[in-house]
Amino acid sequence: MIRLERPLQGLIWLVAISWTLFQLWIVSPLPYTLGIGLVSDTQARAIHLAFALLLAFGLGASGQQLAGRHRLFGLFYLLLSGLSLYHGWQLGGETPQALLFLMGAAVPLLLAAHCLLADSSLRRLLDLLLALLAAGCALYLYLFHRELADRPGTPLLQDLAVAGFGLLLLLEASRRSMGPALMVIAGAFLIYGFAGPWMPEVISHAGASFQRAMAQHWLSNEGVFGIALGVSTSFVFLFVLFGALLNRAGAGNWFIQLAFALLGHLRGGPAKASVLASGMNGLVSGSSIANVVTTGTFTIPLMRKVGFSRERAGAIEVASSVNGQIMPPVMGAAAFLMAEYVGIAYTEVIKHAFLPAVIAYAALLYIVHLEACKEHMGGLQRPPAPRRYALLRMGLSTSGIFILLGLAWLLLTTLQTLLGPYAAWGIGLLLFGAYLALLALAVRHPLSTPEDSDTLTQLPRPGEIALGGLYFLLPVAVLIWLLVIERLSPGLAAFWAVVLLMVITVSQPLLLAWLRREGRPMAALRHGITELFAAFNEGARGMVGIALATAAAGIIVGTVSMTGLGLVMTDLVETLSGGNLMAMLLLTAAISLILGLGLPTTANYIIVATLMAPVIVDLGAQHGLLVPLIAVHLFVFYFGLLADVTPPVGLASYAAAAVSGGDPIRTGLHAIRYNLRTIVLPFLFLFNTQLLLIGIASFWHGLLVFLAALLGILLFTAATQGWMLTRSRLWESALLLLVAFTLFRPDWWMNQFSPEFDHHPASQLIALAATAPADGQLRLVASGMNWDGESIQRTLMLPMGPADSGAQRLQQAGLMVMMLGDEPSITGITHNSPAQRAGLDFGWQIETVLVPAERPAPEWFWLPALLLAALVWTSQRRRMDRE
Repeated sequence: MIRLERPLQGLIWLVAISWTLFQLWIVSPLPYTLGIGLVSDTQARAIHLAFALLLAFGLGASGQQLAGRHRLFGLFYLLLSGLSLYHGWQLGGETPQALLFLMGAAVPLLLAAHCLLADSSLRRLLDLLLALLAAGCALYLYLFHRELADRPGTPLLQDLAVAGFGLLLLLEASRRSMGPALMVIAGAFLIYGFAGPWMPEVISHAGASFQRAMAQHWLSNEGVFGIALGVSTSFVFLFVLFGALLNRAGAGNWFIQLAFALLGHLRGGPAKASVLASGMNGLVSGSSIANVVTTGTFTIPLMRKVGFSRERAGAIEVASSVNGQIMPPVMGAAAFLMAEYVGIAYTEVIKHAFLPAVIAYAALLYIVHLEACKEHMGGLQRPPAPRRYALLRMGLSTSGIFILLGLAWLLLTTLQTLLGPYAAWGIGLLLFGAYLALLALAVRHPLSTPEDSDTLTQLPRPGEIALGGLYFLLPVAVLIWLLVIERLSPGLAAFWAVVLLMVITVSQPLLLAWLRREGRPMAALRHGITELFAAFNEGARGMVGIALATAAAGIIVGTVSMTGLGLVMTDLVETLSGGNLMAMLLLTAAISLILGLGLPTTANYIIVATLMAPVIVDLGAQHGLLVPLIAVHLFVFYFGLLADVTPPVGLASYAAAAVSGGDPIRTGLHAIRYNLRTIVLPFLFLFNTQLLLIGIASFWHGLLVFLAALLGILLFTAATQGWMLTRSRLWESALLLLVAFTLFRPDWWMNQFSPEFDHHPASQLIALAATAPADGQLRLVASGMNWDGESIQRTLMLPMGPADSGAQRLQQAGLMVMMLGDEPSITGITHNSPAQRAGLDFGWQIETVLVPAERPAPEWFWLPALLLAALVWTSQRRRMDRE
């Protein structure tokens, strides 16, 4: 059996490469241009999952990943096999249902043998058999897609057998790839779907038959093959491949060296460089653990050199790497799922996530600075340079970058206008010319290797490092241009960026050898092709966990929609929180953190967003707080990320401790302290959605919000770290927290003196709808009966279109009313209209119309807050001078 290892490893490599080529094919325009190889969404999801299952089981068969023996799960599978045999025997042994259960005993028996047997050779054969069986169950939907569509709700015996085997093998594959947590949670939801009548009354339901459950979870797009797996298929794979290609080309090393050249000479410079490098890596990575491993290998030893302890150096790397997942334009798989669940473009997700990400990173840089000040640390030595006109040079460099970006934008738009349908060819040639020119610059300014970090004593010049890798920014620029300017889909934008990266990866060694006159062009070309396929292999392997997580989480989503658990959760959460929104948010954050102890970010986000996001929006509306759905999803996303930090299971903390040699628990505790700003930010942007760039009236308004938020997060950081200019006294930290709160929520203070809205009677509804701003919002308080027959009241906002009569504008929003005396009566609600999505229904009553009150701007409260901050600064300045 040992002789089979190398052939099997080659086979697994071939499967990974084939998966990557398949993903590139279905996202590219080629199937539509050539008219061949067209694959529907459902079929693409089936093939995508089949590849992931093949790799999950096949890696164990090839000996590259030993699927862990686990006697407890072996006994569980043995019990499951016995129960299936017993149930089939009880049904008579000859009926179709009995045959189904008798056949169903085979797969858990194989899994039990794999978990309990000690013979590694036999276990590898079982891995190979399970890999083929699991992939076949997924491909069943591809092969019999039309037949399944012709018999919806009436599956055949073989349909049910394939669905049952597929679900069990999917759960086992997720256990092998990500540990038992997701398997246990998804399995519990699967059992809940059957055991509804025996559940406690608060969560009981009628229960689903085996046929109904299998049709929901495996034979339709409502479960495993639902939205989450669709996003993994369409978008996520290409972005993971983009990151793998960029790292293989050497961009990660360039990001790290550029960050050190820029910030390494400052107090605690290596730690600040770690934050910047992780932020830049976060542009393309989307994985906190991968970020820790790649940047931490270089940054942690240098942080140790300037005086950081092992645990603090690891914690800084963890905090900066985890925040990399909130840094646009690539924010991990959960961000693409967010766009689908909320129903907005991915560019909108980027816009809403931008400001919190920037101020979170700014605060982390400030934390590092304060830590360095406490310990009187220095930085690394920078190369000698004339200090005269340093500020002028920096200003000219910065302005030059903006001028260059403006000229590039002007050139591209001009080419599009002049060349028309041939603009793509012209822009392609322009990009290739820019690539050659920047590569020629890179030859004159070679980069060092990551292994040189142990001997680094003097920092390189930032300009030389920048010139040595500017061409790495070309694919990032293409990605951002296509996403933001051209408004292409995320998948297609990532495809063209990946194509450019493929050209760079293959041609880079050849062109560098030619420019350096090193000869041996064929060897350089072979090296480039090898790097390309290595990136293909890495990208596919990096996708296994994400694909399985989205598929297994689909079981939970399917169970929620099949059993009506979402409505039950609304009542349960309202009972537990007592209707208090803050208690509800704390409960949601706690659930995210607890689930995140054993779940990857993607699965954690899917579960909590499915269960809790609608609850928060609904209960918030019932208590007068309108919470945008994107804000709630970002709230869940942030707390899902923090699970990578939280002891005792925080995987990012363990990865950093492995590099630093420190204690992982203490590393995680330090990282939590550094991430206090990330814990507070979600609560802030839920109550002040301007931080998500919602309701920003102009550029200057947005700039003012940004500056206030930046100052607020820095003062919050100083308060929680107990240091500003020197060690803070208790009253100083308290004042700084008060100032930070005021900068983030000036409206809270204004609401104590003057109400935000004037309440008008419902009789004025049509008149106020006519006077509402064009394309503005009309805020209403309405009441009615919910599906459980309970009377509820909720606040909602209706979008008002162009200026028109009041009745016409209400009708455009999907609300038809008629005045009966002084009261408006709802005579109709348009299906899927803004009125229906806001929660209005036929028979509801409009009670009050809320109109913004005329009052002073809340931002006036910033002035006394800034005076208090100046008082603390002055106090600490005097004390620092005395010390």
